[in-house]
Amino acid sequence: MLNADLDTTIEFLKGVGPKRAEVLQKELGIYTYADLLGFYPFRYIDRTRFYKVSELDPELPYVQILGRITGKETIGEKHKKRIVARLTDETGTIELVWFQSLKWVEENIMRGKVYIAFGKPTVFNGSFSISHPELEPYPRPATVTGNLTLQPVYNSTEKLKKFSIDSKGIQKLQALVITSCLSEVRETLPAYILEKYKLISRKEALLHIHFPADSKMLQHAQRRLKFEELFFIQLQLLANKQFRELKFKGHRFCLVGNYVHTFYQDILPFELTNAQKRVIKEIRTDTQRGIQMNRLVQGDVGSGKTVVALMSMLLANDNGFQACMMAPTEILARQHYHSIFELVGDQLIRVAILTGTTTKKQRTLLHAQLEAGEIDILIGTHALIEDKVVFKNLGLVVIDEQHRFGVEQRAKLWRKNAVPPHILVMTATPIPRTLAMTIYGDLDVSVIDELPAGRKPIDTRHLYEGQRLRMFGFMKTEIAKGRQVYVVYPLIKESEKLDLLHLEAGIEQMRYQFPLPDYQISIVHGKMPNADKQFEMDRFITGKTQIMVATTVIEVGVNVPNASVMIIENAERFGLSQLHQLRGRVGRGAEQSFCILMSGNKLSKEGRKRLETMVRTNNGFEISEIDLELRGPGDLSGTQQSGVLDLKLADLVKDQQILQEARNTVIDIFQQDPLLTLPENALLKRFTDKKNRGIALDKIS
Repeated sequence: MLNADLDTTIEFLKGVGPKRAEVLQKELGIYTYADLLGFYPFRYIDRTRFYKVSELDPELPYVQILGRITGKETIGEKHKKRIVARLTDETGTIELVWFQSLKWVEENIMRGKVYIAFGKPTVFNGSFSISHPELEPYPRPATVTGNLTLQPVYNSTEKLKKFSIDSKGIQKLQALVITSCLSEVRETLPAYILEKYKLISRKEALLHIHFPADSKMLQHAQRRLKFEELFFIQLQLLANKQFRELKFKGHRFCLVGNYVHTFYQDILPFELTNAQKRVIKEIRTDTQRGIQMNRLVQGDVGSGKTVVALMSMLLANDNGFQACMMAPTEILARQHYHSIFELVGDQLIRVAILTGTTTKKQRTLLHAQLEAGEIDILIGTHALIEDKVVFKNLGLVVIDEQHRFGVEQRAKLWRKNAVPPHILVMTATPIPRTLAMTIYGDLDVSVIDELPAGRKPIDTRHLYEGQRLRMFGFMKTEIAKGRQVYVVYPLIKESEKLDLLHLEAGIEQMRYQFPLPDYQISIVHGKMPNADKQFEMDRFITGKTQIMVATTVIEVGVNVPNASVMIIENAERFGLSQLHQLRGRVGRGAEQSFCILMSGNKLSKEGRKRLETMVRTNNGFEISEIDLELRGPGDLSGTQQSGVLDLKLADLVKDQQILQEARNTVIDIFQQDPLLTLPENALLKRFTDKKNRGIALDKIS
């Protein structure tokens, strides 16, 4: 077993075997020794602290007590049988109780001997007890291996526990792997990086992450491994960016011609904000470099991203190219089409729309016009990526809300031209700075951080269920002014698990409060056919209905300037980002708009913080940072399917400084050694080459 290879299959580790190996693979994704070494503890138990019996508190998660076994007896029969021992120190006595492994307890736990007992204290019949405590003799034998101060705790599952692979079991396996092949661990970071940031070696880090000698060595191990995680994410992202720039030439948009000038000088009905002008300038600079543009434009709700996208597409048209814009839903695609058509009409350029509901006859004509170059801008949904959709000369692709599309779906658009088109990605979901550096770290990022002049901040209020009549009264007041109201529910039908006021009950309540013919109500939800959804939307957009009762299908893409009130039912059930998106459906006209967050009386700590944040601020970027803090990166839109964020240790909220250090280091490396040909960067070159061949970082170990 000594000096085993890290690529050795886990079943060959002593005490594992084929059956345990299979459950380790299925439950934890552990296939090799290297995988096991990379499965880190999620917390540590401080075994240096001893409690007296008199200090016990049932709120404590665990305690460690030094005492003598002063009594032991077997109680009950058959399945009710248990062993109860009394552990006594100078301040009192606690009961230790076992319901399982009774034969072992009977033979090994001796009266009169001193033990260290460890476990969760509970109160039963007015006395403290610990069920199934960990017991070890005192003083500890010199032969005891493993950590005796900071004990690692590993995530396990019920299936693993059936095979005796609980946290303690995983700890034993880690000890075996470290004993047999720690010497095989190879360094992954160049010496100059270790020296610059005073990082310990990878070998030391893996030893002390599993069995830290003390809290200081644990901190060193965590910092080293966090830096490594974030560094190699940045290296992969920026290497991909550099590879694209070296390999993919891009169309040069050198001409700012009639389309852009006419639109900007004669058609655009409002002044662009300075932020919009800055972003358009950045896009112009990108498209003149002769390499493919890959730029992310993020802006808060209502910041004017659509106009920036339109002017970018007109720039492509001025240079003899077609442009297309892909949206995740038909509602959003139609919204973009109507917005752009209203701005440019059909005299300046030819704009068309292609969605899943486009008829076969319309498609045939559209395909022919597109291939002949008779359509300048095509707007649509996933339908754009179909093989039948052929452009004459596609120069720019705009992707709205990119996180809603898969990687392969996006790539199909890029392949629709011999020279890859420029890529402009837009999102109305403000992205925290640290997340932007990781998820979109290979894109150039532009931020529209300024709202158009005249926009009033949305007045947000939080009301409880007992204030519902007050909410209905407010709705009637606003409708009497000629305004319109959204009412959003989280569910379509009643759920047994979630006690929510569902859409159908809400409609009944709404019809009672707002009877015909004085009030008209539109109903929209995700289960409706697209044609029905569009019909109801159109009724609301044209003012034929005063109230739209909907699910989150209207989260993005609905622009009704006359709608001044957004009511969100069971608001505590929504994430901050979604609440902010929904709020952004109002506040699009000159009048004061309102968002009312309805909730039950009982709120969790997180739920309360979300609602308080919404009431306090309209700043989407501030909201996104709090959302990241509350939910973590894995839960935020798009991060799971991106395949980038697979963090084991690093935390994007707590480790922002380490992330910035890692990114700056990679940027410096590529500035000095673009192709990683210097000898000191051989390890990094090896990593990028393996990534290009689809081999994971763990294989470097």
